[in-house]
Amino acid sequence: MTQTYRIKEMSKMKKVFFTVFLAAFIAACAAKREPGAPAASWKLAWQDEFDSSSIDTGTWGFELGSLYGGWGNNELEYYTSRTNNARIENGNLVIEAHAEQYGGLNYTSARMITKGKMSRKYGKIEARMKLPYGQGIWPAFWMMGDTGQWPACGEIDIMEMIGGGPGRDNKSYGTGHWDDGGHQSLGGSVVPVVWPEKLADDYHIYGIEWDSKEIKWSVDGVHFFTLDITPSVRSEFHQPYFLLLNVAVGGNWPGSPDATTVFPQRMYVDWVRWYSWE
Repeated sequence: MTQTYRIKEMSKMKKVFFTVFLAAFIAACAAKREPGAPAASWKLAWQDEFDSSSIDTGTWGFELGSLYGGWGNNELEYYTSRTNNARIENGNLVIEAHAEQYGGLNYTSARMITKGKMSRKYGKIEARMKLPYGQGIWPAFWMMGDTGQWPACGEIDIMEMIGGGPGRDNKSYGTGHWDDGGHQSLGGSVVPVVWPEKLADDYHIYGIEWDSKEIKWSVDGVHFFTLDITPSVRSEFHQPYFLLLNVAVGGNWPGSPDATTVFPQRMYVDWVRWYSWE
C-alpha cells in the first residue's frame, strides 16, 4: 500500500467517523428534549372542538346533585345534565349557572367529566375559554387521576377563577394536589397587566405541559408556575388522568353570591385539546 493510498484511506475513514458522530450527537440531543421545546414537536392526540349539535356523551359524562357536603367545599349548587345548564351553542360548550330552586338548593349548574371514557398520561392539555364572573362564581378546568381516593389519586387544577370584583375576576390559579400523610398542594396564580378587568371579557387559552419531571402552567402561552413531580411522595402524578369542566356556585374559597352577582353566569369552552410529545 503506497503512502498516497494510505493518506486517502485515512481521509475517508475520518469523514465516515465524523458523519456517524454527528448523526449520533443530533439523535442524542433530540432524545433529551423535554416539553417546552418548539411547538412543532407537539402532536394532537385528542380533541373536542364542540362542533356538533349536542354534547358527545361518548366522551363526557355528568356528575349530578350535591355530594360529599357540597362536593367537599360547601358549594351551593345542584349539578344537573339539563340543557339549560350544559349544551352546545355556536361551536362552544356552554356551562350555565342559574339562581333557581332545584333539588333542595338555590342554584344549579353542570359538572362534566371524562372519567371512564377518556384519560391519558402526560402531554400538553389546553382549553380556549371565556369565563363567567362575579362574587361566589367558581369556574374550573381540571384533572384527576384514574386510581386512588382523593387526594391520593392526585389532582391538577389547570384553571380556577374565584369571582368577586377587581383582582379576582381576572386572576387564574393553577394548583397540584397530592397525598403525603394527608392533603398537600402547591400552586400559583397570574394576572398579566395586559389583561382586561374580567376574564369574562374575552377568550383565553389555559393549559399545562406535563411530563415525567414537572407540570408547567400557562395562560395564553405565558408560563407562570412549575411543580416538580420527581419526589416519590408525588407518585400520583404519574398515571392517566381524566378531565373535568364545571362552574361551581359558592363554597369555602369564593364565598357565597351576594346582591352584586348577576345570573345566569356562563362559561364558554371553544375547544379542549390534548397533545402528546413527539
